[in-house]
Amino acid sequence: MSSIQSANARPVAADAAVAAATPAASAGPATGIAPSLVLLLASAAGFSVASLYYSQPMLGVLGADIAASDQAVGLVPTLTQLGYALGILLLAPLGDRFDRRRIILIKAAVLAVALLLSGLAPGIGWLLGASLAVGLMATLAQDVVPAAATLAPAEHRGRVVGTVMTGLLLGILLSRVVSGFVAEHFGWRAVYVAAAGAVALLGVAAWRGLPRFAPTTQLGYGALMGSMLSLWRRHGALRRAAWAQGLLSIGFSAFWSTLAVMLHSQFHLGSAAAGAFGLAGAAGALAAPLAGRLADKRGPEVVTRLGAALAVVSFASMALSVVLPMQWQLGLIVVSAIGFDFGIQAVLVAHQTIVFGIEPAARSRLNALLFTGMFIGMATGAALGSLALAQWGWMGVVGLATVASIAALGVRVWGRKG
Repeated sequence: MSSIQSANARPVAADAAVAAATPAASAGPATGIAPSLVLLLASAAGFSVASLYYSQPMLGVLGADIAASDQAVGLVPTLTQLGYALGILLLAPLGDRFDRRRIILIKAAVLAVALLLSGLAPGIGWLLGASLAVGLMATLAQDVVPAAATLAPAEHRGRVVGTVMTGLLLGILLSRVVSGFVAEHFGWRAVYVAAAGAVALLGVAAWRGLPRFAPTTQLGYGALMGSMLSLWRRHGALRRAAWAQGLLSIGFSAFWSTLAVMLHSQFHLGSAAAGAFGLAGAAGALAAPLAGRLADKRGPEVVTRLGAALAVVSFASMALSVVLPMQWQLGLIVVSAIGFDFGIQAVLVAHQTIVFGIEPAARSRLNALLFTGMFIGMATGAALGSLALAQWGWMGVVGLATVASIAALGVRVWGRKG
């Protein structure tokens, strides 16, 4: 216990050590960090997280080409997401123990190889193994965000983190669109090969442009993982952030995991229409920098409450669809999706700003805990959303999302300090 305390007792010294080791961080007059470096970090976050979603639009073509069953092909995105969740919990905390630059370079190299192996896969077994590796290494994004928070001065941290999160969210938004287009015109293997090349080029750019980061702890791996429990117990701000983001993620996941089924049953629309709703994610990409700037000016607590309130209103407004003409119902769902996506992504950026300010020496572990709570909420929302749809229809999903968002707002407004 004494080693954990001594490793985390010097947050100011830790920031100073990193600042001394990162001369490139002082080049930007507006944010204290060079714009080219922010662009590099945002691109790295976007391209790495995009690797999780390339497979989804092309599973049908992919399965037919390698003679795999629908059930087996369905394991491709499942293993990719599982690898990402495991990587957040088991690998992301290493950013506090080792030079983040080295971790980013290693993950970029392995991710590029894993994507290339996916594109060259002769059968489903090979592809599944490569997909798990892709998920594990795509956690590069969760090393980039704490790196950005470390490089940015405290007064501009929200803005810089928000900009990097914009890159990450654009990666999620555009990955399906790009992979679907490329797969249709050049084949599914071309998607993976092109993605591998892009990640490799980013790795070279990171090798040339990223400064070194001084480790903030000397804990061994077992003690490092054990310290995460100590961080959770010690910091009420972390617990509130994880609980609130997890609750918002329940509503978010419940909506998106049941939308296609509802559109097919009520509006007789196919998967292409459901995919088009994903363009509402552009609102999240827009929310990130705006939320970061507002967090710098008014404080992140204000942003969490405003964002959660917007999510409540957006989810609840979909209940009005029962009294609207059919042609207006889709428009209401689109507007509501834009509203709650904007609100939830704004809350995420504000939560990261809060969490990264708790203990500079433990930013990677704190980020891992925040995202673990978020992914637990996503998984819970998918399960409860399907149950609500089966038992009570679309209004059951709307009610679930609304109640979860109200609970998140309650955590932010009435949650105990400390």
